[in-house]
Amino acid sequence: MESKVEQLANATVPQTTQEHNVLLDSPIRGPTLSTSTSSFEALDPHDPNLSRLATKMFRKTEEYISNELNAPLEDYKLLEEMNKATVAKYADMQQIAENLNVSTNELSIKFQQLVPLMKQIDEISDTVDKLEAAAYKLDAYSIALENRIKSVLQRKSTIH
Repeated sequence: MESKVEQLANATVPQTTQEHNVLLDSPIRGPTLSTSTSSFEALDPHDPNLSRLATKMFRKTEEYISNELNAPLEDYKLLEEMNKATVAKYADMQQIAENLNVSTNELSIKFQQLVPLMKQIDEISDTVDKLEAAAYKLDAYSIALENRIKSVLQRKSTIH
């Protein structure tokens, strides 16, 4: 007596004079072009555990492939954010440099305005130094003169 699978296989397989390789034939549909050794048929009842594991495997494979494809996208997003941050930083630095340039020019103008005043200060300082030297000379002369007067007065008082 034939099994149910053999009955279905014989019923759907066309009778030809060609012999088929039994290992490559589908159990239900007979000879196929597939070299797969799987006996899975879409309409056959099958093991629910196998189905659950296959579904889980396909989900995990999908997640893996999605993540592999999204990784370069995330890298490009990161690079884009880094470029935006760099552009903002350089814009800030440019603004700082422009402000420094303006401040330097203003200080240069103020310094140029102070040059004549600094020359006057130097001249006054030189004059004060000369006046101080003259004052020391005058002080020394007055001390010498005072000592002479004292000596003359002492001579007079010793003579009288």
